[in-house]
Amino acid sequence: MTIKLTFLSVIFAALFAFAGASTLWAQSHVSSGIAPAYYIAEFEVTDREALKPYTQQVESTFAPFSGRYIVRGGSMDALEGDTPKSRLVIIVFDSLEQARAWYSSPQYASIRPIRQHSGHTNAYIVEGLPN
Repeated sequence: MTIKLTFLSVIFAALFAFAGASTLWAQSHVSSGIAPAYYIAEFEVTDREALKPYTQQVESTFAPFSGRYIVRGGSMDALEGDTPKSRLVIIVFDSLEQARAWYSSPQYASIRPIRQHSGHTNAYIVEGLPN
């Protein structure tokens, strides 16, 4: 009888430990509920020399807003349709609010005309899925 009770106690203790560990794991992996945002730009350069000051300064304008490059040019393989002739840039931000705040910030506003006069751009801010 004592062996059965001890065995059952061990089983129940293991089950409770597993349940507790599972709960802690689930809580640590719960979504933050905040969706990242992506600045996506297709940029066709018309004046590389005029663009240099922009490329030297732009990263310092979005870093304070949690922005970081995830795509900056690079080769592209067209899976359907034609390969774009423009350059692709994707910057990820922690939230849509931070992406918008960067785009309208005085720091970025001061260099945006350099890009606008150095080529043709299609740019978007797209909200991603919550983390």
